[in-house]
Amino acid sequence: MPKTTLTLVILAAGMGSRFGGLKQIEPVGSNHESIIDFTIYDAIKAGFNRLVLIIKKEHEELFEANLVHKIRPFIKVEYAYQDIDYLTSHVLKPERVKPWGTTHALLSCKDLIDGPFMICNADDYYGPSAFKTMAQFLNNDVKPYEYAMMGYRLSNTTSEHGTVTRGVCTSNDGWLSHVEEIKDIRKSKHGHEFQQDNQWLPIDDQSLVSMNFWGFDESIMSLAYDVFDAFLSTAAHSDPLKAEHVLPTMISQCLELEACKVKVLSSEDAWYGITYQEDRKYVVEALRQLKDNGVYPFDLWK
Repeated sequence: MPKTTLTLVILAAGMGSRFGGLKQIEPVGSNHESIIDFTIYDAIKAGFNRLVLIIKKEHEELFEANLVHKIRPFIKVEYAYQDIDYLTSHVLKPERVKPWGTTHALLSCKDLIDGPFMICNADDYYGPSAFKTMAQFLNNDVKPYEYAMMGYRLSNTTSEHGTVTRGVCTSNDGWLSHVEEIKDIRKSKHGHEFQQDNQWLPIDDQSLVSMNFWGFDESIMSLAYDVFDAFLSTAAHSDPLKAEHVLPTMISQCLELEACKVKVLSSEDAWYGITYQEDRKYVVEALRQLKDNGVYPFDLWK
């Protein structure tokens, strides 16, 4: 039986350092939409009726003016703020400006979560079927400590204009067994490669990767807290200015401890994202084509 409330949580507190700006609200649609507009539109169509935006407090007015005022008639909207001091005051250095990563972001909204929810990135286009599949899972199959991940093929998630970081997944009988965060992945003459110890090594184009599209219930918060707390006393203590902890790493650590199970779902839709300014032209054209093909109306919020 469908749940009364399905919550969409969007990670929108990143700094966009490689992009060079607040790419979460960068216009890319033919009617001045950002990617996050399409994400929220697809989620509403799939049955999500509550939105939690994780942002930096100082960006609230920008989000309100560029996004939230348009969507309030269609979905309940709440903000969670990723405060750099939250849970970290005992290790924080005054000079730190970089967020602590997506595990920390997830924990920043824990007081707003009391049921099934999904979480995804603000600057990635996932496609309509991903949200429909995840809504079905959350309505029918999610249980405490039994979650889901939407997987995409590596070859569909990289940039022509530089390297990317991806959570490369290993699965067994439809259940996730491991996620390895691999940095510096780029296209090559023969497919894809990544840099390790100053060497470029090949990586399978068809590798399943996490694009931070997860389905959880509130039980994830206790796991995330324990993992992040351990991080604060190890990596964060050693590198308090730059260390961060991300969701794929958190899930992988929980899997190693057999603290949870994660079902691997798949989407038939293409993924699009803007990592670099040069990616923008490609994304603009792809979204225009989707409108021309009738996947979206010209005005999403009319």
